Amino acid sequence: MTHERDKKSLLAVNLGLGVNIGLSALKTLFGILGHSPALLAEGINSTSDVAYYVVASIFVRLANKPADEEHPYGHRQLESIAALVVGSFIVTTAVAVFWGSVDKMWDIIAGTADSEGALDIALWIALLTVGIKLFLTVYVRKLGQETKNPVVEAMAYDHRNDLFSASAASLGIFLGQRGLAWVDPLAGALVALLILRTGIYILRESSVDLMDAVPSRELTEQTCRLIQDVPGVLQLEELQAHRFGPHIVINLTIGVDGTLSVQEGNDIAHQVEALVCRGLANVRRVHVHYHPARSDRPMTIDDILAESRKPVLVDENPAA
Repeated sequence: MTHERDKKSLLAVNLGLGVNIGLSALKTLFGILGHSPALLAEGINSTSDVAYYVVASIFVRLANKPADEEHPYGHRQLESIAALVVGSFIVTTAVAVFWGSVDKMWDIIAGTADSEGALDIALWIALLTVGIKLFLTVYVRKLGQETKNPVVEAMAYDHRNDLFSASAASLGIFLGQRGLAWVDPLAGALVALLILRTGIYILRESSVDLMDAVPSRELTEQTCRLIQDVPGVLQLEELQAHRFGPHIVINLTIGVDGTLSVQEGNDIAHQVEALVCRGLANVRRVHVHYHPARSDRPMTIDDILAESRKPVLVDENPAA
């Protein structure tokens, strides 16, 4: 299953890399020769795509490395790091494209730049990009849903973003050819804003994974439902969840009857571990700590979430 996931992830990366190499060459060349700032902006965007697809390809391959002594849960966090790199490239590209397009539009309005419309070839290249990116958006999104890989999901968003930007560029070129030359660079600026929005979204999502965000209410509710009928579990006192790529490692603290033997408590803990692993998707490992219950009344979901948000205190001067 993991091997199939890795193959699909690399397919998404390699497909995007190959397509963007071809599109970056076409759009940059004909953006210059065809006198189209919007298509040139698209070419710069695709050139940036090539750079971060190369980086993503390296990170995805490194993430496939098996677990070792220093990384007992594997190297899947590299997928989130790769998504962070992708987002950074996208934001940088957006700023550069926006600045260049606005500068060109100002020159046209001020009458200091050539205001002739773009050549027909520029429009045809833009329309070709729309068709290719439509296919890639649908296909890579499907791969992202199947693999749950943040890099592939980020690339699906990027393809969708390229679809919108290529559509805006096509409209800008079309109107620019009909006397509204300033619309062409305006389309380039709008393209940049779409690129920026996607970049910020990817940065936010990948940062959440890397910062080990506290468990969601949904995960806590699912866990409570799973273990509420386990004999011997009187309460769930704390839940901590950590992401490792597509996998989740859960730490639970449960309350049991204080008169039980260590072996009996251990048996209950093993039962909880097995139940949570089977019942929750993408859970790789569950660690259960048990101690005498504080009361015979289970804690509420809000209590558990509040407990999970408390910082872990470390004694900097432990007793000798």
